[in-house]
Amino acid sequence: MDSEPAPSASRVASVDILRGLVMVLMALDHVRDYFTNVRFAPEDLTQTNAALFFTRWITHFCAPTFVFLAGTGAFLALGRGRDRRTISHYLWTRGLWLVVLELTFVRMAWTFELVPGNFLWVQVIWVIGVSMIVLAALVRLPLGWIAAFGLAMIAGHNLLDGVQVDPNTPLGWLWTFLHVQRPLMRGGQPIQPFFLVVYPLIPWIGVMAAGYAFGSLLRRPEAERRRTLLRLGTAITVGFLVVRGINVYGDPSPWSVQKDAVTTVLSFLNTNKYPPSLDYLLMTLGPAILLLVAFERWTGPVARFFEVFGRVPLFYYLAHITLAHLLAGLTALALGFGSAMLFGAGFFNLPDGWGFGLGIVYLLWFTVILLLYPLCRWYADLKARRRDLVLLSYL
Repeated sequence: MDSEPAPSASRVASVDILRGLVMVLMALDHVRDYFTNVRFAPEDLTQTNAALFFTRWITHFCAPTFVFLAGTGAFLALGRGRDRRTISHYLWTRGLWLVVLELTFVRMAWTFELVPGNFLWVQVIWVIGVSMIVLAALVRLPLGWIAAFGLAMIAGHNLLDGVQVDPNTPLGWLWTFLHVQRPLMRGGQPIQPFFLVVYPLIPWIGVMAAGYAFGSLLRRPEAERRRTLLRLGTAITVGFLVVRGINVYGDPSPWSVQKDAVTTVLSFLNTNKYPPSLDYLLMTLGPAILLLVAFERWTGPVARFFEVFGRVPLFYYLAHITLAHLLAGLTALALGFGSAMLFGAGFFNLPDGWGFGLGIVYLLWFTVILLLYPLCRWYADLKARRRDLVLLSYL
């Protein structure tokens, strides 16, 4: 398992297809954020319904799969003419770039404000960036050690749920960045400008490390690879059902019997994302690995459609936020809701009376995806043609 992978000049299409699928699903969540007429969390079992819950739940597969495959992609790059030293350099420089990008362009895409306002936050792009910086150091270790590090963080981090640190202290700030979704505090009040840690680092760093080790499985002969991935994906999925069913460890919010069978199922599936619990990661990564097996033999126009997005995930991410925000802001302006959604934190402060039902939300989601496809295809083709332009690999 610690040996270098065999050289390969091509990308792994199934990885790009799976990554593209979850990127498309991600847009559903963000389009819903901007255009919904619902003013409560879809996971709130006291108010939600099955359609709304599963519209949110299906997008839970996005972040874990994307972070996991970012690690996998780093390992697979070793087989494309790069050694560990080169990969390490690329990971920490790209990771640093992603952190900067989160605090600049990503923030502007969400708000359309050139100057930071009263609300700042760090979420998935920053956590990928920091995870890459950590992985840049880890890749110097034997692969088995990297796998053990990732699995230990994924399986064991819920033991930290009970750790309480005064959020007003420097140590409390550090703990917030590591394991608690909350604003940074001073004197019992959120600091100004309001700074929210949406994605704490633990266990995302472990997810990327596990993804890196997982990449070694994709270099095995086809029959062995498919058999191994099927067993692994099934074991993780069954593991979710067992751990969640026991209801003792794995999530800070145990499930419970509800008023009816449907709501009880929703309670069972309603695992914690911020930070992602063991249950949450088992629930999402197991099926993702099984899909990866299925996508190995998926060809045709639909597969190529998703593959395009999967080849340019960061470019797509930046473009889809910008486009969804622009469409929401212009629509609100045209319908007489003013410019608050066009310039500002958008879905954090939806105007009274604004929003649409799920049917319109899904239609707008399809519209965003179809508008983005030619742009992403152009950029994917550009990256494929101009491999000599190293800077393109950073976007």
